[in-house]
Amino acid sequence: MKHSFFLMLVAVLFSCNSKKENIEISQSESQNQKQDKPNIILIVVDDQGYADFTPFDNHDETVSTPNISRLGASGTVFTQAYVTAPVCSPSRAGILTGKNQFRWDKPASWGPGLPDSVKTIAEYLKEAGYATARIGKNDLGRNFHKNDVREYPLNHGYDEFLGFSAHAHDYWLNSQSIKERTPDPYGTSALLGPLMHNMGEKSYEEGYLTDIFTDESIAYMKQKRDKPFFLTLSYNAVHHLIHEVPKKYLDKYNVKVIPNYDPDSLVAYGKHKEGTYSAYYDKYSRVGAINTTDLRNYYLANLNCLDDNIGRVLDALKENDLEKNTLIVFISDNGGSPLTGANNAPLTGGKYSLWEGGIRVPMAVSWPGEIEAGKTVTQYVSATDILPTLAKAGGATVTDKDIDGIDLFSPQDDRLLVWKWQKTWAARQGKWKITNAKENHWKSEPSNQYIAPIRDDLTIKLFDIENDPGERNDVSEDHPEIVKQLQDAYNNWCEVNIIK
Repeated sequence: MKHSFFLMLVAVLFSCNSKKENIEISQSESQNQKQDKPNIILIVVDDQGYADFTPFDNHDETVSTPNISRLGASGTVFTQAYVTAPVCSPSRAGILTGKNQFRWDKPASWGPGLPDSVKTIAEYLKEAGYATARIGKNDLGRNFHKNDVREYPLNHGYDEFLGFSAHAHDYWLNSQSIKERTPDPYGTSALLGPLMHNMGEKSYEEGYLTDIFTDESIAYMKQKRDKPFFLTLSYNAVHHLIHEVPKKYLDKYNVKVIPNYDPDSLVAYGKHKEGTYSAYYDKYSRVGAINTTDLRNYYLANLNCLDDNIGRVLDALKENDLEKNTLIVFISDNGGSPLTGANNAPLTGGKYSLWEGGIRVPMAVSWPGEIEAGKTVTQYVSATDILPTLAKAGGATVTDKDIDGIDLFSPQDDRLLVWKWQKTWAARQGKWKITNAKENHWKSEPSNQYIAPIRDDLTIKLFDIENDPGERNDVSEDHPEIVKQLQDAYNNWCEVNIIK
């Protein structure tokens, strides 16, 4: 009997050791799988000027963004990166889907929305085993403030969402109490009050919104350390209201504090109904109440604060041993705004138009050990390329045959890019760009950094963009054959691809 017991004990011990070995092998395999799939962070900033991107060699020297410079130095910088539209909502739809959003948005409007039939990068990566989260701005131009629509992040691939679903949000006023005291909390393109959080809301009695988004992102990264994650960190900086910045940054740039909106104030905000948030927002979202010199300094202060927060994200990755296994894409959603003090030099125009200043944006990609550090790509690429590039890195298979993006690191010199925005359009192939661009910045006085177009009408214009990035020399009369070639290419693309 003792002999039988001994045999049983040996068998049990052998079984336990085998299970232990299997567990260890499983854990090892799991770790290897994690290492095979990088964490992915897509940082989208709002309205950053082309010349205000310090990783570029010829940046504006008044800009202080050492952390954005650090991000650029650790990866590859793209000097000719294009978004699909010159304003937030359609551009972000293009980034999210890898498609020109005017495929389905035939009017080429401010609000393309997101059809059920168009798949997002979050959905692709979720299928590939990623935890997915969006923190910050969610703006697809339709169905704002709602969580039961396709445009809401939880309904297009994100497991978690914290932020706002609108064009803009006040930087300071993020509480339930301010919402209850305000007659029009949703009464303009910007809102105030609690942030949307999954299927509910989260109120912040204190705190600055850029800091809040960073805090929540760092907490998320720490929480998801044991599983590959895809985080879209979508800041609303450096969008209006550009003057709303913590005081230490205002002091640095020698500009005064402008009081926050107060619904109980007896001071009328401009021409609108006294006491509304819409009136406050309108008053401080254009030159007038803020002069052009101060506007630039408010912008620089806002950008400096944004940069410090990006530095906090980079530091958190390093501190949590995530740095080497994290792929980061940094991009602005469109060109710098003529109404905020952004600098797009040497590009013409800015946000709201199809001049280069509206659609050519800051962009960098970093992934230590996988993507070359300190490299600059001068060939043109598209924001639609982000989806297939990230899908490939994350082991996801892109099934959509109508995707407009290609691998960011395999640019094509003769690739056709097309744009459609309201009544204007543009196409680029090789060094040539054709457009009927007409400026549109609300007929407001632009800031001092704005470079006006050589001709502001809907006529056809042709530019050699490689040699004339500022679009100062229209050569359409010298090259009628190129004009026809690009017009035909654009029209053919639209005929085949735009949903009838």
